[in-house]
Amino acid sequence: MGTVRDAATVMLVRDAPDLQVFMLRRNLSSEWVAGAHVFPGGGVDPDDRTDEAYDRCPGRTDDAASALLGVASGGLAFWVAAIRESFEEAGVLLARPRGDADLDLSRLESDRASVNDGDRRFLDVLAEQDLVLDVDQLHVFSHWITPAGMPRRYDTWFFVAEAPEGHTYLHDDGETVASTWIRPADALERSDAGELELIVPTRRSLEALTRFDHASEVVAVARDASDLPPATQPRIVADGNGTRLLLPGDPGYDDAIDLAADAISGAALPALRVAQRGQGMA
Repeated sequence: MGTVRDAATVMLVRDAPDLQVFMLRRNLSSEWVAGAHVFPGGGVDPDDRTDEAYDRCPGRTDDAASALLGVASGGLAFWVAAIRESFEEAGVLLARPRGDADLDLSRLESDRASVNDGDRRFLDVLAEQDLVLDVDQLHVFSHWITPAGMPRRYDTWFFVAEAPEGHTYLHDDGETVASTWIRPADALERSDAGELELIVPTRRSLEALTRFDHASEVVAVARDASDLPPATQPRIVADGNGTRLLLPGDPGYDDAIDLAADAISGAALPALRVAQRGQGMA
């Protein structure tokens, strides 16, 4: 069935003047969803789960974060990972000095490069400037689990946050090779036209964003939600054309039998990608 790795991603939204979201295109040589447009994010690292990291999260405790996500402990690591990954992949640092000073934006590019090159840890950058993470500005948006049988599986919490001004917002030229601010409806239109590739969780998130006109509205709804969304785990099943993706609520989902990993083989990623030119997702 494959090991399921914890992961986090963040939708950074702004008004320009219409609602826009920041997206990255993954490198074509990536082992996971190569070439697809995604939001900044990635796997939760061991450093994200340490007291050293949690001490830099004054806006949220691990007990509170874990209770919110329904896990025994370590929930705060998802917030830390989302912020770290957005810094590494997009050059935006959702953090501030512990005191009243403003974040030194002039250091972001060099600090990011040193972290991505492996010269320093993300936590070292925070310690050197005594920065604390803006975990109170990230709010849970959705929860997705990669289908069984996939070669890589992730248990991913999606967050949303208003994008701070003055940060780089640029791909890293490593894992990601392009970046853009885009209206959610435009991203969907380009996907339908075959110009922009999406995986199902990304498309569903963009569809949800189209219901809002302004960034503050999205964040307010996520912040004030009384119940978290249930985890969505697509299922990959066989059909006459090879494989098909089912989502909760689709006919046959509850009775479907997941394909084994050896049966999915190279068809796994195509099944997870959104069909182009308006053909749907299943």
